[in-house]
Amino acid sequence: MTNNLFEKAKPILESLQAHDFQAYFVGGSVRDYIMNKSIHDIDITTSATPDEIESVFEKTIPIGREHGTINVVYQGEQYEVTTFRAEGEYIDHRRPNEVYFVRNLFEDVRRRDFTMNAIAMDMEYQIHDYFNGQQDIVDNIIRTVGNPSERFNEDALRIIRGLRFQSQLGFELDPDTFKAMEQHISDISHLSIERIVVELKKLMLGNAIKQTFNNLKQFKTFSYMPFFKYFDLSKVIIEQPIPLTVFIALLKVQQPDITSNISDLKLSNQEKKDINRIIQIIETIPKVQTKRQLKLFVYDYGKKDILEVLSYADTFQENQIATNAPFIINSRAIVEMAQVLPIHSRKEMDINGKDILALVDKPSGPWLKSTLREIECAILTGEVNNFKPELIKWVKTHV
Repeated sequence: MTNNLFEKAKPILESLQAHDFQAYFVGGSVRDYIMNKSIHDIDITTSATPDEIESVFEKTIPIGREHGTINVVYQGEQYEVTTFRAEGEYIDHRRPNEVYFVRNLFEDVRRRDFTMNAIAMDMEYQIHDYFNGQQDIVDNIIRTVGNPSERFNEDALRIIRGLRFQSQLGFELDPDTFKAMEQHISDISHLSIERIVVELKKLMLGNAIKQTFNNLKQFKTFSYMPFFKYFDLSKVIIEQPIPLTVFIALLKVQQPDITSNISDLKLSNQEKKDINRIIQIIETIPKVQTKRQLKLFVYDYGKKDILEVLSYADTFQENQIATNAPFIINSRAIVEMAQVLPIHSRKEMDINGKDILALVDKPSGPWLKSTLREIECAILTGEVNNFKPELIKWVKTHV
């Protein structure tokens, strides 16, 4: 087990304990440590209140003070330190109406979602496990802390999180947890789509996505989400990890007659551009039948994006989406074609719009964009060299 990050964070616990406060590592980092997995983020829980945390450390950032969370800055690193807390009644299956601080570790961990995430560890690496989370990890079981219906009724996002953990870890869902997920799945309609999308991005990339995706379909999960609810997910087969952007593009290509708005998912503008580009690549691939078309295809979409789409060819085929003719489009052909392209973008052309306007007696207009495209194609197909005198001659002849 690697403990480098815990050792670096140990002085935080030592400082809190030196001021007579309890302090423990908790959550995903402890789970991953027990599983001998790489650890990325350290979370610390303490009996100190936010005011008391700030009094102990020189530099702090009150990132979630109202929820008891203070970022402690130590030796250039930031550590999330949260006061032991309990929660009141939940509103709309997504947030508690109040959070109050407690001085007892048990009260803090009992409010957490799954047993494997409710394990605390002190700075001597002693485990504090009130809900048999270690045994569930050994048994590869995802089980809620306490009554599953109560946990999911409190925060419906826990259902999606549980499925995400199943996809990432390959664990089985405890039967009672599975049953409660199915019973409460409609409650995710109360959640913000932003919270759901954060989990979906991780879930779709899990190595055990096949089983999890089948559970998503069995629960009719997508019917309670914006955008996805318009598609017939019974037609979709996902058996390998796939980015959410590629999954969305797959849906749009497989079911083109569905009226849906990607903006409903509140994705970034870059993600929406990526989805549209993936759709264009998927739809263009079957049309590429000649070397000339391949050359233009590689130029227009770039080696990197095409190779990524090709890596999911099996998934597209399983979903009745036309893919590439391997003897024309394959990874090797794409790489080799990218290496021999005379230009890789319009900026590399030895002529521009201003040059063309100076050569012809016509006002600027849509024709100019078309002409630049014609020149691109002529350069790419070897009809003319990318050399300004020759390009000028080509323009005089063709425009």
